[in-house]
Amino acid sequence: MPAPIFTAETAVVLFCIFLAPLAIAGIALINSGLGRARSAAHSLLASLCIFSVAAAAYVICGFAWQSYSGTPAHLFAAGGHDWNWLGRGPFFLRGMELDGSALSLCACLQIFSVGLAALIPVGACLDRWRLSAACASTALFAGWTYPLFAHWVWGGGWLAQLGTNSGMGRGVIDAGGSGTIQAVGGLTALALAWILGPRRGKYSVEGMPMAIPGHNAVMILFGCLVTFVGWLGLNSAGALLFAGIAPGRIVLVSINTALAAGAAILAAAAITRLRFGRPDVSISANGWVGGLVASSASCAFVSPVEALVIGAFAGALVTYSVEWFELRFGVDDPGGAISVHALGGIWGLLAVAIFARLPISAAGELPAASAHGSTQWLAQIVTIATLLGFVLPLTYGLNLALDRVWPQRAAIEGERQGLDLYELGAGAYPEFVTHSEEFTQLR
Repeated sequence: MPAPIFTAETAVVLFCIFLAPLAIAGIALINSGLGRARSAAHSLLASLCIFSVAAAAYVICGFAWQSYSGTPAHLFAAGGHDWNWLGRGPFFLRGMELDGSALSLCACLQIFSVGLAALIPVGACLDRWRLSAACASTALFAGWTYPLFAHWVWGGGWLAQLGTNSGMGRGVIDAGGSGTIQAVGGLTALALAWILGPRRGKYSVEGMPMAIPGHNAVMILFGCLVTFVGWLGLNSAGALLFAGIAPGRIVLVSINTALAAGAAILAAAAITRLRFGRPDVSISANGWVGGLVASSASCAFVSPVEALVIGAFAGALVTYSVEWFELRFGVDDPGGAISVHALGGIWGLLAVAIFARLPISAAGELPAASAHGSTQWLAQIVTIATLLGFVLPLTYGLNLALDRVWPQRAAIEGERQGLDLYELGAGAYPEFVTHSEEFTQLR
């Protein structure tokens, strides 16, 4: 059998995929910087372990459930149509030719995508999530939750079929993963934050949230820059493999990604400047990532001006939602993961319905009318409803069951000492005093 021809398009996709791990590195740095100094090394080690477990679980069974559009799948009949609900691929990637085919490129990209999604909950669970429990939770996430929803969106599943079977536009559009990667990871972060509860010292006796600033602003901002480079690859590879754009449209994807992130951080900095007298570093950084998250779904189908609007709204949304979750719902999210990834991802899906111009040819030509004039918004709304009505309860139930047999929260002494000392036996900054006695003063 002759070897497949390695085309220029394959090389472009591979180059974009090779940039994607930088998004993982950037999120890991941001999460560590936003946590306390006494758990900094634990956060980064947890990130490495979580990625490793996610990659292994995904290769073992995750990709078999997700698969790729056009491959064998489990179907059910309803309303006179066959609906695709689960992939039917081999475990351990058995029999797959890892030769640069679309299927193999998808598997390669998705190993990094599921690793990124699995890393998102770390930001919401900083300073109190046991390492072993995080690995166990990740195995459930990468082995079942993520592949199931990813199949529905990217594997030819029923959400992708909403167009052909129900006349809802072209089915769900999520080129770079605003919903599939970011919202799924963000909703898992919300579920885990509920299960773990707030950090001790976060709320006063009266129930008011106390500010616990991140310990390293330089690490946070450097992580933003690293994340940006990774996102260029993530959005471009996703648009090529899952949205079918022509390679030349990567230029538009890159411009839109940059503009959305820039508009988001400017909006966050301006709002915090007006509200607090000075721009807030951590909220501005979260705004930057929120803009990247929101850009992903529509990055190949909107104009640069529309990308600016999408990013600016994402930055404003992150700025206010962090406070809403703390004050209104008692959710302690040190890294802002829920606001950035869950809400930012949902906004990214909605932005497709509002702004996107969907392709009318294989070359990626765009029509004059936006998607909001069609029924595309119905497909996007159904996808959001599925995230909130199915994925969130599913991931909450799985992690609550896991918590019953393998407690996820560290012991009180671990939070007092810091997870670096308690779980790793050494601090990240041994030459400095890394905490005070506020633990004993507040509940």
